[in-house]
Amino acid sequence: MAGTDRGDLTRTAILALLGTVGPLSRTELARELDLSPATVTQLTRELMGYGMLEELDLKPSRGGRPAQRLGLVGSAGRALGVKVTADHLVLVDVRLDGEVLGAWECAFDPSSPEALDRLADAVEAVVSGSGRGLTARTSASADHGQAPPLLGIGVGVPGSVEDQAVGTVNAPTLGWQAMPVGERLRRRLKLPVLVENDVNALAAAERLYGRGRTHRDFLVLTIGRGVGAAIVADGRVYRGARGGAGEFGHVPVDPAGPVCGCGARGCLEAYVGSAGLLAAARAKNGGSAGLTGLGAAGAAGDPAAREVFAEAGAVLGRAAAGLINVVDPEVVVVLGEGTADWPLWQVGFDPAVRAQLYPGRRDISIEVESWDDTSWAQGAAALVLATPFDAAGAAGEQGRLVRARLIGTTP
Repeated sequence: MAGTDRGDLTRTAILALLGTVGPLSRTELARELDLSPATVTQLTRELMGYGMLEELDLKPSRGGRPAQRLGLVGSAGRALGVKVTADHLVLVDVRLDGEVLGAWECAFDPSSPEALDRLADAVEAVVSGSGRGLTARTSASADHGQAPPLLGIGVGVPGSVEDQAVGTVNAPTLGWQAMPVGERLRRRLKLPVLVENDVNALAAAERLYGRGRTHRDFLVLTIGRGVGAAIVADGRVYRGARGGAGEFGHVPVDPAGPVCGCGARGCLEAYVGSAGLLAAARAKNGGSAGLTGLGAAGAAGDPAAREVFAEAGAVLGRAAAGLINVVDPEVVVVLGEGTADWPLWQVGFDPAVRAQLYPGRRDISIEVESWDDTSWAQGAAALVLATPFDAAGAAGEQGRLVRARLIGTTP
């Protein structure tokens, strides 16, 4: 498909918009993307000719001629997402319209000298369809015909990534310092690769498939092993000068507090991360049943367990209020493994966050979404699928390669 870079970006924006909000008329596309009707007519005609769009039903009108709606052909493209953790990998294959085609996992040792080779092996096992060394988390979707073209690989890591298109990772929890994840995977896989902090990747997924479809300014907070935040401002994930924005877990709470994994004392994560919760439980009753057991005890009414979560919720709520006051989002989305016990957190969180919010912001919507471990990997896939929204150029040359694959200008 011929076209300038500007035209290519506009075509992919049309595809992504239809994939995230559903069928729209040409008039609605022009309005949402701030394009002229003539430009939309021309570009959608091209996209239909290449099998990426199809005409659907007529949209009823209040007067005059009904508008023909256009829908995305989901098989226009797909992306592979990988979530890297301290002991395993989760991988998902996701279509452009957000449908998950399959999910897998495998053990992983980030401290191994062959860690990046093992990461590449896992990706290759999905790309090739062999599944070698992987355990399927879900069955592949029913017959989709020929697999959609693979646009690229997204990798989410629990650390900072200065440039997602380069993909050099600093992740203390993985023991990685200046790890060339993107470079090694691109050399091995011969595909576009984008690497990003895992919470920022979740925000990209929210931008495509979640609250970001209707909100341009929002916060994503994650609770689980650690604590994170992603800031979306005017539709873009704010990354900071070195890709390290969003280290919410290291907001100082008490300089005399417990030592955090980062080496400082009294960080938020030291109180409300999973290790902090278990330390608080041991201090109260010597419990050592693990986080799952602590949650189960709280749900069963154990006073000590409930107190642990309520106190952690209050600490989290006060810190979240400070962040909300500074950033002024439209909505806050809470995600992560810790949301499984959210009713226990909420007892302390709700009153604390509302009490500390600036007047006029106390009615902000705080929405807790259901969670599955594959959500991290879906966020990583969204790094690739979100490149049409990459007005800030965070995806760099890798984003250009993804867009070229989407519009068919590369083999």
